[in-house]
Amino acid sequence: MNKKLLGKVKQKKEAFRGWKQGQVAWEKYRETIQAARDQVRKAKALTEINLARDVKDNKKSFYRYVSDKMRTRENVGPLRNEMGELVTQDMEKAEVLNDFFASVFTGKSLSHTAQVTEGRDWENTEPPTVGEDQV
Repeated sequence: MNKKLLGKVKQKKEAFRGWKQGQVAWEKYRETIQAARDQVRKAKALTEINLARDVKDNKKSFYRYVSDKMRTRENVGPLRNEMGELVTQDMEKAEVLNDFFASVFTGKSLSHTAQVTEGRDWENTEPPTVGEDQV
C-alpha cells in the first residue's frame, strides 16, 4: 500500500471513532468509508493486473499471491453441545450447529431454547416479537 492509500484507511478509522463519539455526521462518515473502499479496491485490482501481466517474468510473486488467497481460516470457535460439553472437533461443531438450526425449522425445543419458552403456552398465544420482553 502506498502512502495515499494508508492515509485514506487512517481517515476511515478516525471518522469511525468520531462518528461513534457523535463528533462526525453519518453522511461524512459514509463518504469517508466509500472513498477508502474505492481506493482499496482500485489498488487491489491494479496489483492483480500487474501480477497477471508479469507472471512470465516473476512467477514466484504470482503464486505467492494465489496461495495467500487459497488459505482458509477457522472462523468457528469451540461450542457447547446440549449436554454442556465443550466441542472442538470440526465434525462435532457441524453437528451442534446443524442440530441448533434444524430445531428452528422442526419446532423441536432444545435446551438452549427451553429457557425462553418455559411457562408459556405457545400453541394458544402469538409468539413474542423481538421487542417484547421474553420472561
